[in-house]
Amino acid sequence: MKYQEIIPCEHLRQYVKCFFIRETEEFVEFETKILPGGYPELIFNLSDIYLHSAKDKSFHLTPPIDYLGQLTRPFEIRSKGKITMIGIRFYAHAASYFLKERMDEFNDQISDLTSLLHTSTKELHEQLMGSKTLENRVILIENFLLKRLSYSERRFDQILLVGQITREMAINHYSANVDCTAAKYGISSRYLQKLFLQNTGLTPKAFLKVNRFRHSLNFLDNKQESLTSIAYNCGYFDQSHFIKEFKLFSGATPTDYLNGRSATGA
Repeated sequence: MKYQEIIPCEHLRQYVKCFFIRETEEFVEFETKILPGGYPELIFNLSDIYLHSAKDKSFHLTPPIDYLGQLTRPFEIRSKGKITMIGIRFYAHAASYFLKERMDEFNDQISDLTSLLHTSTKELHEQLMGSKTLENRVILIENFLLKRLSYSERRFDQILLVGQITREMAINHYSANVDCTAAKYGISSRYLQKLFLQNTGLTPKAFLKVNRFRHSLNFLDNKQESLTSIAYNCGYFDQSHFIKEFKLFSGATPTDYLNGRSATGA
């Protein structure tokens, strides 16, 4: 499968981590496990892809536009088809600039956004289907996002605040105290939780946990640090705390995760 990431234009870089495209030249059937990473995704399916449903144990045609919200557990996907999809990977708080719904409504699932979004989004999907070059498709998506920014003007201050707090949490290696953070910004812990749920889909504590996990994955993939060192660098209390949370989000211990990657040559 071909996979490529594209950096967005300068005006969108504070909202969008990257655009990405996945393509296959022929019909494929595959299984994959997606781990929590803190970045929700809006995906335009440009070919007939069939996704396996855990509810009725059968494959269903994916909608033209779907959304993968915040994950709080491993998320397994089985799909088949000739794949052409282009996606938008948002920063944790930034999808709120473009969608009116509460972000916590989308957690741990792939949601059909076709009926929820404005007519212009469906028109964009048709334009993407008709476009034959990646460069053209990226320009279409960028123009669409820049226009949609105006829809969230009423909530700009709230979203900006959440974005500021998430950046500060990152600087502190996701080890912040939630009550202290709320006090620093002159708001109650309860209001901070409300803001985070609405705009990231996660409570502040869950946000910290997911991003500590993502941070630890980066260290593990480099294979240059001990588990004790990773636990310290990622803001865990100790190695046992690290192992417990890692297993919660990945379904495996750090050692089992590394052994699995070695077995597949990753």
